[in-house]
Amino acid sequence: MTLELLDWRRRVAAIYAAVRATPDPAEAHARWVAARAELFATHPQSADRDATLRYAAYDARWRFEVELRSVPAQRIEIPTATDGVVPFERIGRVELGEVGSLDVWWLASYGGGVWLPLRDSNPETYGGGRYVLDTVKGADLGGSGNDLVVDLNFAYNPSCAYDEAWACPLAPPGNVVDVAVEAGELV
Repeated sequence: MTLELLDWRRRVAAIYAAVRATPDPAEAHARWVAARAELFATHPQSADRDATLRYAAYDARWRFEVELRSVPAQRIEIPTATDGVVPFERIGRVELGEVGSLDVWWLASYGGGVWLPLRDSNPETYGGGRYVLDTVKGADLGGSGNDLVVDLNFAYNPSCAYDEAWACPLAPPGNVVDVAVEAGELV
């Protein structure tokens, strides 16, 4: 079971490495969609092997290469049903045009990682929000220096959207927007 989870994470990291290595974002997205479908359908650690994953068509207007802007530090602790309290520290904010601004968080526990969740007003997306970046799990679209690639076409549902046995931190207030983001994974 533990090595199955390790294999899942390795595969996810490999998927995102392939995404970063593909120059055309639309082609990278098509590969990502296909790889996620295969992983969900076949892997023993899948949250739901019977899930039919649906995605909006790739739309370049949802892709941003943005600077991580400094903001006052903030710490949140998100209680979960299975993982206890998960601490995060805000490391900055990104401005995404008409979408608005989103806080970017650092998982403040062993290993750390960047976390960028999004909850939008699109009724076709998971109500608790989706993840755009979650580097502890390999979901990293790249960037350099103080810039991040934030491509909302790659927003995906957390595991708890498929199975309540999984505990997922959901989008805090600084990651909720009033815009219907018609990109990424749908419900």
